[in-house]
Amino acid sequence: MKPFARSLLLCALVFPSLALAAQQPPVLATQPDGAAIASGHKLATDAGMEILAKGGNAFDAAVAVSSTLSVVEPISSGLGGGGFFLLHDASTGKDVMLDARETSPESATPEQFLDKNGELDRDRSVNGPWSAGIPGLPALLVQVARDHGRLPLTESLAPAIRVARDGFPVYARMARGYESRREVMERYPGTREVYLRNGRPIAEGDLFKQPELARTLQLLAEKGFDGFYRGETGKKLLAGVKKAGGRWTAEELAGYTVKTREPIVFNYRDWKITTASPPSSGGIALASMLQMLEGWDLKSMDEAHRTHLVVEAMRRAYRDRTFFLGDPDFVDIPQKVLTSRDYAQGLRATIHPEKATPSDLLSGQPTPLEDDETTHFSIIDRDGNRVGGTQTVNLLYGSGLIPAGTGVLLNNEMDDFALKPGTPNAFGVMGYEANAPKTGKRMLSSMTPTFMENDDKVIVIGTPGGSRIITMVLLGILGYDAGLSAQQVAALPRYHHQWLPDEISAESGAFDAETAKQLQAMGHKVDLPGDTAAGGRGSSHVWGNLQTVEWDRRSNTLSGGTDPRNPVGSAAVDSAKN
Repeated sequence: MKPFARSLLLCALVFPSLALAAQQPPVLATQPDGAAIASGHKLATDAGMEILAKGGNAFDAAVAVSSTLSVVEPISSGLGGGGFFLLHDASTGKDVMLDARETSPESATPEQFLDKNGELDRDRSVNGPWSAGIPGLPALLVQVARDHGRLPLTESLAPAIRVARDGFPVYARMARGYESRREVMERYPGTREVYLRNGRPIAEGDLFKQPELARTLQLLAEKGFDGFYRGETGKKLLAGVKKAGGRWTAEELAGYTVKTREPIVFNYRDWKITTASPPSSGGIALASMLQMLEGWDLKSMDEAHRTHLVVEAMRRAYRDRTFFLGDPDFVDIPQKVLTSRDYAQGLRATIHPEKATPSDLLSGQPTPLEDDETTHFSIIDRDGNRVGGTQTVNLLYGSGLIPAGTGVLLNNEMDDFALKPGTPNAFGVMGYEANAPKTGKRMLSSMTPTFMENDDKVIVIGTPGGSRIITMVLLGILGYDAGLSAQQVAALPRYHHQWLPDEISAESGAFDAETAKQLQAMGHKVDLPGDTAAGGRGSSHVWGNLQTVEWDRRSNTLSGGTDPRNPVGSAAVDSAKN
């Protein structure tokens, strides 16, 4: 029996006792009895706990976790990238999204990314200086500490500085990622200086020290924004980009700003969902998919029919993503329509309960009216403040370029723009004019940090995974709604559909043979990498790195779930009851 189905059965078995308990009004806690952090690396989780122990709040801990992840997960994120932080301030009850997405340099016109035949130059779009947008994460750390934290930046960045200076053991995923990007990374002297040891690339078990990155973090801690975007570090970044053949200006580097956005908020059954707004495509897609799905009793269905309906919702939401979504400062997004229950009901009416809808039957023109890379952490503190942070450099090791003397690995987020309309990017998703690059514009993202709340529980959830981020968060929400624990949600099997290509991609073992057969009979193409008995190719493939924390207000207990696919991930709870 699949884990999801087993959990539903357990819910049914305990339902009578829950009904008896409901006769007595529960006493709900107003503040957590402790704090919980889940992140993609134990050193980052430990850094957050260290800062909480020093009197910091969830926002100080977020700075510590984020910056430490930037040191220990260079394959996924870093000071040379960007991200979204979803914040809840318990004292005011206010939720806000801070948008630190990278921005397009003035020089990065669409024509710069085409080869002599007018086709997309894939090497330029994902490798080296032209692939890099202006980083946003350092500005985000400064703003969170200044506007929301209790501690000075020098204290909240101290763990990251220490880890960069003293080093940490290289883990298997980091070494494998380097091997896959080695040819690109060794083009650049600054990168070779960091990743080669006497001419040998880093290997699992090596002590990985980054003194130049420690220096960059120290300047950021001491001088704030100017310590990265101007002065010593800023000059080195500009010089490194220029030497590698790119063009950034001092004005656009120093002119970077974090944007404050109103989150997307909607209801799914008895849950209030608060999630990322554009330039993230995640919140709008979640609102659309969940409001389509609430018209069916998913818990009562067999796995094949439940999966079919979820996939059809994914298909329609990703089709809208392609045409309508982009940077809201540059594009008029029909957000009110796309997130409305009426619009979702209209989409639901086009779903046949027994048959797949071929993607080419959904209009390929705009209608009148949008692995492993990236990382996420989730935090709840003793005051009830919470942070969901998702940050990235895009593909493994970003652009591969470290400007000499900085230790900062630059992103390759320019590939997230529609550099050539209608041409898929590295994740296979397409875009059009709404997501075309312009000076200062932020590229569309799938990062989807999310809060879930009902009368009993408060949850923070998010994950990396490129275009699959949104569907992983969707499956996590459905798992929590089915009664799963935080750790069960983190371990759920995953599948994905993004309109084009018209296929369900699935993790190894996500579907048994009978479920796969039923889905194919409904007209779905199912890409199965796993067990040949289920029709798969016999290879092994998993994705994502989901991190989630949960506060149960009935028992006033905290719990964390960290993705078992990632052996260096960590969830920690500091509470008398845990």
